[in-house]
Amino acid sequence: MQWIDEGIILGTRRHGETSLIVELMTPAHGRHLGLVRGGRSRKQQPLLQPGNSVTATWRARLDEHLGHYAIEATEQRAARLIEGPAGLYAIQALAALLRLLPERDPHPHLYEALAGVVDHLADPFVAGAMVVRFELQLLDDLGFGLDLESCAATGTNDNLAYVSPRTGRAVSLAAGEPYRDKLLPLPAFLHEAGSISPGGDDLAAAFRLTGYFLARHVYEPRQLEPPGARESLMALIARQAAV
Repeated sequence: MQWIDEGIILGTRRHGETSLIVELMTPAHGRHLGLVRGGRSRKQQPLLQPGNSVTATWRARLDEHLGHYAIEATEQRAARLIEGPAGLYAIQALAALLRLLPERDPHPHLYEALAGVVDHLADPFVAGAMVVRFELQLLDDLGFGLDLESCAATGTNDNLAYVSPRTGRAVSLAAGEPYRDKLLPLPAFLHEAGSISPGGDDLAAAFRLTGYFLARHVYEPRQLEPPGARESLMALIARQAAV
């Protein structure tokens, strides 16, 4: 068995004395692992860092085997990501989200979304906004997508201000006002065209929104905890917003 695909490195782990198991997100083969012999060498290690884009050739005797990777770096952005904590937390949070998907299950639009995100993670507010939008896409792929386009009560798309925790549908300001204590705030940047870098309060509300539905539909049924990197990114944004 053999295939060639592009990919973005999500993470690695040691295997034996000199090798690494490398985890890629690819457009055609989904989240896919493979062994890189000599991956811990001085020459290979800088190439095999999370966030780097690569071309990978995977070979195995049978499709269900772990297999081996031959990897060639096409864009090395890991050094930029680790210059500040925002990029590091964001790439770790995105990798943790993608691990919620079945291994080797193609999700090409999530790969495209990841490829669009990884070059813009240095600023914590930009990183936060992109991670939240990615969480919305992932929820949709898992079958739990939110409807933030129109009001569940009136059908209009004006003055959307809340989300129903029961249905995941948007609710307008007027329709939701009598029930606002039972609804989740909907930050405007999630449904209106505008700045990619919202303020700290809007980002905190957005993380609470996606976090509620991730917990309800994904983490709690699987008895999982939210990734620590997500919490660290939220805390970093809160600190930056307070400055």
